[in-house]
Amino acid sequence: MLEKILVKEIVAPIIIILISIIAYAIAKAVIRKIFKLKTFNNKNVDSKRLQTIVSLCINFAKFFIIIVAVITILDVYGIDTKSLLASLGVFSAVLALALQDILKDFVAGISIIIEGQFRLGDVVTIGGFKGEVVNLSLKSTRLKAYTGEIKILANRNVTEVINHSLSKSLAVVDVGVAYESDLDKVERVLKELSEKLSNEIEDLVEPIEILGVNAFDASSVVYRVTAITKPTTNFGVERQIRKAIKLAFDENNITIPFNQLVIHNG
Repeated sequence: MLEKILVKEIVAPIIIILISIIAYAIAKAVIRKIFKLKTFNNKNVDSKRLQTIVSLCINFAKFFIIIVAVITILDVYGIDTKSLLASLGVFSAVLALALQDILKDFVAGISIIIEGQFRLGDVVTIGGFKGEVVNLSLKSTRLKAYTGEIKILANRNVTEVINHSLSKSLAVVDVGVAYESDLDKVERVLKELSEKLSNEIEDLVEPIEILGVNAFDASSVVYRVTAITKPTTNFGVERQIRKAIKLAFDENNITIPFNQLVIHNG
């Protein structure tokens, strides 16, 4: 009889604890393996954020295993664990209902990070607001517009994202010249300028391209110039190209005309 008591109340809890330790080690290895594969398949995943999620998942697994082990040990000692579980179930349901928005934010935050929707420093548009991602937590995302405004979004409300930092940008410059201009000369000046700027502008990914005549406006022939740039640098490149074109046209006596209105007498 004494041996049975020893087996039940001393040996059994030790076995349960050992099994729990092994289960925790396996769960930890599986979680790390899963997230390691996610990182390998998605180069845009922020490593620091990923480490945070791994740590949280491991802690959740640890907490769950401890709860199961404690309840199992209490059952060994004859404590009514069914009533205890029922009480915990009601408490958990009430807690989950009260914290459902926070849980939604948490799940959405994990999804954002794992899927690589955006990272710190990316320029994105969410809900019509465009800005740089200055903070990304498991609960909320903060965007800072170039004019300084900061918008704070709960992660559960991040549904549609335009990420301007994932791919190259396109700089487009339209410049008009007078109808009286020598178009061959204009194209020669633009070509020489594009070759020069292609070696000077750091944010270019590909050489500047002169597409040629793009439109006939009321008072000018419009040429289009384009350039592939690094993500989100297209507007800065456009400003540099416009300035260089104005200086080159002035130097070569090429007129950029004002808008003109021609009136015919009936």
